[in-house]
Amino acid sequence: MDLKVICLEEPAFYELLERLYKRLNQEKEIKQDKWISGEEAMQRLRIKSKTTLQKLRDEGKIRYSQPEKKIILYDGDSINDYLNDFIYEPF
Repeated sequence: MDLKVICLEEPAFYELLERLYKRLNQEKEIKQDKWISGEEAMQRLRIKSKTTLQKLRDEGKIRYSQPEKKIILYDGDSINDYLNDFIYEPF
């Protein structure tokens, strides 16, 4: 095994730690939000219309759950999948 040593100046070392800390916290936040509200779903999708959100739900493009009559929760993973499919869809 080849041992390699990396030297960093103190400011660069703390900058690296800060970036790592932010990235780990972002991943943690994403994993915690399995079911999200309609407002948060609209923010992630960058839409302003509840009708558009309902259309995506009705077309089966995003998953949802309705635990109570007036409460609809959206699957955060399905929204991320929809956004990734939309972004990488060939023209």
